[in-house]
Amino acid sequence: MDLGIRGRRAIVNGASAGMGRAAAEMLAMEGVDLVICARRRERLEQAAGELRRHGVSVTAVAADHSTEEGRAKVLAACPDPDILVATCSPPPLTPDHTAITPEQWRSALEIGLMSPVRFIEAVLPGMVKRRWGRIVNITTIAAKYPLELRILSGGPRAALANYTGAVARRVAPDNVTLNNVLPGMFHTAAVEAQFTAAAQRNGTTYEQEVAKFVEAYQIPAGRFGQPREVGSLVAWLCSEFAGYITGQNIVMDGATTRSTF
Repeated sequence: MDLGIRGRRAIVNGASAGMGRAAAEMLAMEGVDLVICARRRERLEQAAGELRRHGVSVTAVAADHSTEEGRAKVLAACPDPDILVATCSPPPLTPDHTAITPEQWRSALEIGLMSPVRFIEAVLPGMVKRRWGRIVNITTIAAKYPLELRILSGGPRAALANYTGAVARRVAPDNVTLNNVLPGMFHTAAVEAQFTAAAQRNGTTYEQEVAKFVEAYQIPAGRFGQPREVGSLVAWLCSEFAGYITGQNIVMDGATTRSTF
């Protein structure tokens, strides 16, 4: 299926691994030229080399996109993108909300809320002028379903969902869409590190720890998701066929949460 976006230009933040990497891959397969950003230069350059195999232009920008300097470097490489995809490494888990420090709150808000907002504000005028734009934030299921363990992740992203929903109404007449994808548990680098560490402590395997989590949290799909599944949805939301879907928060969690809407 041709998504109708060949030749478009995209910024994908957090694209060196995980769901951001998968989103970049699916866009590259559709012929989208990329500017990808992440903090770890070596892993980012490796990802860029693999993405170029799809015959598209890929510019790798090693930067911390939660900072003003980092955002400036990314936007200098692609000042007028047609597509913006934003994700980032998750903040630490918070089993005790009283132990969260003011610095942790500041960092979570800067990374999970202010960075994507500032990127959106920077690229939106050009999209409106050209009357075409797609913005997708890869956030977290915790934005919709609060959980103490994920307060630092869910709180800022819930605010981002509110912001994108409001802005989406403003720019809908200009053929610019803003949507959020809310993943549950996926096999990402962060999850693999966390569950591998648990396996080492418990004398088990990564697979066994995942199975224990699936059972404890009653994930009906019986598994964690694969990053490619998120990447495929992101690419479709960036397509010509998704112009009437905007201001939405789409949950991908293997039916873990119970909600009609």
